[in-house]
Amino acid sequence: MNITGFSFPTAIKFGAGARTLVAQHLKEQGLKRPLIVTDRALAALPVLAEFRTHLVGLDVAVFSGVFGNPTCSQVMDGAAAYKAHGADCIIGFGGGAALDVAKVVGVAATHEGDILEYVWDHPKVRPITNPLPYFVALPTTSGTGSEVGRSSVVSENDTHLKRVVFSPKILAKTVFADPELTLGLPSHVTAATGMDALTHNVESYLSPAYHPLCDGIALEGTRIASAALLAAVREPGNLQARSDMMMASMMGAIAFQKDLGAVHSCAHALGAVCDLHHGLANALMIDTVMAWNYEAVPGKFDELAHVCKVPGGGAAFVPWLKTLKASVGITGSLAAHGVRPEQIPRLVEIATADICHQTNPRPCAAADFERLFKAAM
Repeated sequence: MNITGFSFPTAIKFGAGARTLVAQHLKEQGLKRPLIVTDRALAALPVLAEFRTHLVGLDVAVFSGVFGNPTCSQVMDGAAAYKAHGADCIIGFGGGAALDVAKVVGVAATHEGDILEYVWDHPKVRPITNPLPYFVALPTTSGTGSEVGRSSVVSENDTHLKRVVFSPKILAKTVFADPELTLGLPSHVTAATGMDALTHNVESYLSPAYHPLCDGIALEGTRIASAALLAAVREPGNLQARSDMMMASMMGAIAFQKDLGAVHSCAHALGAVCDLHHGLANALMIDTVMAWNYEAVPGKFDELAHVCKVPGGGAAFVPWLKTLKASVGITGSLAAHGVRPEQIPRLVEIATADICHQTNPRPCAAADFERLFKAAM
């Protein structure tokens, strides 16, 4: 029997009001000068100002240079802000983009070279050898689960290709998962990020990699998301639905230690070529890819249908996905969201080169991605 290694992440404080515990936690570590890393839009909203009222006794600076799909230059700018403040710790505050940047600002601030030199597939990848700043994470969306991830996805400045820095060293020391921070999310953001969380759980479960621990988490995360997403979108003040989606988001990110699949390869391509929001890109592709995957693992689709309470078994799972998408306001084809037919060759090229589809339950070649993109147009 093969020996398989398992590793699960970090300490989590979960529940309404968890954000109020951050200051005392940092003080207990002897820390005084945090840099908050957040995105441009969030920095202008009351939610950040309210969070800062709970940081009394700390000398706080804010780096709010994150926007869109995060880039390497944003990481380097954050590192410069860390040094300028003389910071001794980092608070990641935001959605997946802000948290992905926050996770590696400390790497760039304490190591030589550009952050691109630390991506896992760089031909001369630099090791992370120096001690990193103390890092805590507060998610404000329920989608990527970046707060519990040991990877950071940042795009090249010029090509917009997504690159991955992967190391357990960049894990948050503690996650403060406070669903109250998501109460102000617009419905379209709740929908797109929620579909991202659902996609993570579904693709992780369907991956043929051996990881029963993640399989259990992925199925339960799918169940929770399927039951809570519509309520979170339609009833934005529903704290229980918001809590459930935040938990499902974290579970999806923990589960995809097992790896993902072709939906994510397509989404990464759509982000690079068309600058589509990652969660929306997943949502636009998931039913097309799942319809194609079904014949490879029909038994697993039966399990997904069971936990989602879908009548009709696995064959009904994809139609259920389409109905769920429409119910949360995600409609239309790729073309309706600005994707042009002449972009398909480049989309196929990037998706084929992407690592995620290597653990798709059905092998994918370039011709398969071409058919999938055309089917989703």
